Amino acid sequence: MWRPSWLCGFHSALLLSRTKPRPPPAVSFGRNVRVSHASSGPPKPLWKKVTSATVVGVPLLLGVRYLMAEAREKRRMRLMVEGVGRFSRSLNIGLQISVDYWWCTNVLLRGVDENSPRYVEVMSACHQRAADALVAGAISNGGLYIKLGQGLCSFNHLLPPEYIRTLRVLEDKALTRSFREVDELFLEDFHAPAHEIFQEFDYQPMAAASLAQVHRAKLHDGTDVAVKVQYIDLRDRFDGDICTLELLLRLVELMHPSFGFSWVLQDLKGTLAQELDFENEGHNAERCAQDLGHFRYVVVPRVHWDKTSKRVLTADFCEGFKVNDVEAIKAQGLTLQDIAQKLIQAFAEQIFYTGFIHSDPHPGNVLVRKGPDGKAELVLLDHGLYQFLDEKDRSALCQLWRAIILRDNASMKLHAAALGVQDYFLFCEVLMQRPVRLGQLWRSHLLSREEAVYMQDMAREHFEDIMSVLKALPRPMLLVLRNINTVRAINASLGAPVDRYFLMAKSAVKGWSRLGGGTYQSIYRCSLLRQIKVVWELLKFEVALRLEIVLMRVTALVVRTLVHLGLVTEPEGLYEYLET
Repeated sequence: MWRPSWLCGFHSALLLSRTKPRPPPAVSFGRNVRVSHASSGPPKPLWKKVTSATVVGVPLLLGVRYLMAEAREKRRMRLMVEGVGRFSRSLNIGLQISVDYWWCTNVLLRGVDENSPRYVEVMSACHQRAADALVAGAISNGGLYIKLGQGLCSFNHLLPPEYIRTLRVLEDKALTRSFREVDELFLEDFHAPAHEIFQEFDYQPMAAASLAQVHRAKLHDGTDVAVKVQYIDLRDRFDGDICTLELLLRLVELMHPSFGFSWVLQDLKGTLAQELDFENEGHNAERCAQDLGHFRYVVVPRVHWDKTSKRVLTADFCEGFKVNDVEAIKAQGLTLQDIAQKLIQAFAEQIFYTGFIHSDPHPGNVLVRKGPDGKAELVLLDHGLYQFLDEKDRSALCQLWRAIILRDNASMKLHAAALGVQDYFLFCEVLMQRPVRLGQLWRSHLLSREEAVYMQDMAREHFEDIMSVLKALPRPMLLVLRNINTVRAINASLGAPVDRYFLMAKSAVKGWSRLGGGTYQSIYRCSLLRQIKVVWELLKFEVALRLEIVLMRVTALVVRTLVHLGLVTEPEGLYEYLET
């Protein structure tokens, strides 16, 4: 029978110290894995794994996609990333301005009289901060933002002066692009770089606008031309910029309900898109030249169609200087009165008769040069934004203007209603940009130093009513009002050397007589009777207009006399207003 053997302590220790045999590799690996899992804790949740994979994988895939994409696709991908920056910048500026105005009006100026020096000082500083922020944002974002800033410049009778002075730099301010971008666009549109298409091409732009930059070049036949090259990314970012602006305007409406301008951008979206089509601009230029061909002083550069595409416009190069450059005008020996009169007559012809209206006639788009007769010629540029006003609306507008001069309230109401406006009296003041009745001058704040400009006063007091009037108008009338207002602003910058009120009224009644010929032909079968009726209406209008002008000047004389006698304080700017 077996018995356990007894070992001494020495042999027991020797047996225990012997090395155990090394396990096979597979067994060793399995043990290590189990130990590793045990030491790292519980497994990660699935969502963490997905998140980690997304954070690493998506940028990697996008990077590979970008490297493999064509040049145009790469540009669109870059614009998507840059669009986030433009949106953030725009949102920040909008919130900054809104909060600044709220803080000033509800905290700093709470209970402060609006006519006090402190109120004026604080609000002026607030206006300046807002204007500076808008200009900085517009220049950084470029494109459509600069275009809208230029449009605001013409509202110098409604906006605070801080805005007008600051925003005016946008008339000629834009970011220029590199020559590589110019050649890239020419390769896409003409399959050749610019220097091969033209005999000479200056890659340094002579001017940069909101939508394009202009280069000077020479055709192979030696003709000097101006080449307008659209910014290559503008079409790709247009929809995104429009959506950003719509969102910002709606946010402004929520914070300041009376400032409801989102409907304006919505209505003008299609019209603004037309400006991106340079072929359409070329056709507009040719029609403008045809419509105004009887004005010898109007020059529209000839388009060279073989060097024109949707994004490139080539036209004759015309020397000149901006229409509001008073020093250059005087240096050339030209008169401000002649220039202002020709400017008003040319655009009034479009508004009251042809109906094909240049909707962006800011000073950068109207050049002045000395003609062969030694008198001023107007060079009209940038024909991308036009508005057509049909004959029915043109006739109503002409008759409305005529009714205002004749002080015919019934006709004013009738023809304003034909344009879709019920508050005819307020609309007439917006249209004329002056009091409709002379007696309002005495009831307004024009005779006080604090409120020297009637229209600014009226705009503040009736802002919501004005917005309602503008919303009720046919959409083409919005750009017509912009044209009228821009021309008024240019005339004012020249020192108002002519009576814009008189010239516009004359053009209105002349357009009405030409448009109304068909109406009188149906009423008066006899040609002689028809002509007598038209002449009688013109004579009646002429007499009323002359009386209105005389009355305004007599009023100015009376005010001067009252000031001289010390009966009233001197009204700043009233004399010039009444006399012009």
